[in-house]
Amino acid sequence: MNTLKFITAGNVDDGKSTLIGRLLYDSDSIHTDQLGVLQKQTKQENVVIDLSLITDGLRAEREQGITIDVAYKYFATSKRKFIIADAPGHEQYTRNMITGASNSDLIIVLVDARKGITTQTKRHASVGSLMGIKKAIIAINKIDLVDYSEAVFNTIKADFEAIRSELAYDEIAYIPVSALIGDNIVAKSENTPWFEGDALLSTLEHIEIPTKENLVARFQVQWVIRPKDEENHDYRGYAGQILSGTYTTGDSVVILPSGIETQIVKIERHQEVVNQATAGDNVVLHLANTIDISRGDTIVKTNALPLTSNELKAWICWLDTAPLQIGKTYLLQHRFKTVRVKIQAVDRKWDVNQWQFDLTHELGINDIGQIALRSSQPLFFDPFAENSRNGSAILVDETTFNTVGALMFLP
Repeated sequence: MNTLKFITAGNVDDGKSTLIGRLLYDSDSIHTDQLGVLQKQTKQENVVIDLSLITDGLRAEREQGITIDVAYKYFATSKRKFIIADAPGHEQYTRNMITGASNSDLIIVLVDARKGITTQTKRHASVGSLMGIKKAIIAINKIDLVDYSEAVFNTIKADFEAIRSELAYDEIAYIPVSALIGDNIVAKSENTPWFEGDALLSTLEHIEIPTKENLVARFQVQWVIRPKDEENHDYRGYAGQILSGTYTTGDSVVILPSGIETQIVKIERHQEVVNQATAGDNVVLHLANTIDISRGDTIVKTNALPLTSNELKAWICWLDTAPLQIGKTYLLQHRFKTVRVKIQAVDRKWDVNQWQFDLTHELGINDIGQIALRSSQPLFFDPFAENSRNGSAILVDETTFNTVGALMFLP
């Protein structure tokens, strides 16, 4: 049973929290004790269960009426497991949305049926596209408030299709829903007989997501294991998580940065010897030759090498209140490899609301831009669009050790 990670995004008051609450409630994915607390709360208020409380778990969030961080929820059906990232809708929380989108396979963009496609709708859709998400669901919510109008649904669908060419999604599903009432969330609604597609849950269960097992093989060493006891003095293993692709005993591999070629002679997973391991597996690789390998070194197959350079181009989302400084040195953390980098230039800033690039030399908090960097040592990476696990990194301030930027490498 594979796991689908998806993010929800939409304008404030478009009903994201209610949608997720309805999805969990109608699919019987709420714990009994949690449901009891909700019933008790709403009984005291003399109203029906407020499903948005399922995701708006922080009292401060409910008092402010907004979701201020990325909240994660987990549930499963007989067909699939799910991880939901509920991102805030305000522009000033773009960094939160990027955090949630960076690990998501699909995005649900909520659109208020009464308002149609808005500037924030475009922003959310474009951020999801930038983060490499290929599957999207446009949930046209509050369809009950426009009398379940097929014409309204078709107009919003046509409006989004008009901007589709600007986005990198390869599959988009349009679903009319009412999160408050439950129309087309878990089951098809009789109120929309004109809608020929599947309900939201069924769409989530059956949509095909490319797996990281099909990507090129990437592995970065987290730990070098050399037991000190005499019985295992010949043991030397390289532990870490397979970022993408598949490794098999007998594979010819090259170690980077040394460039030494060797062969995998044994793979251990959960302290058991296996013949093959795939993306997401935590393993220990054993090699045919004794090689000087350190934390952060990369082990790849000889026929599928990554890009190698210390001159880097990348998208960056700036996360810090202090602006990015050209010429300043930062620490770049690429998985377990840390190098010092200097910002060479800010090429342009992306105006996500106007869908245009602005020439600038400055980036502030929540800004997204393209930058040029020079690293003290070569990095071994893939373009983010081709392999997000090996194509992303973070910037850390050398002085404060704050994480200040999220990077997505360009070819």
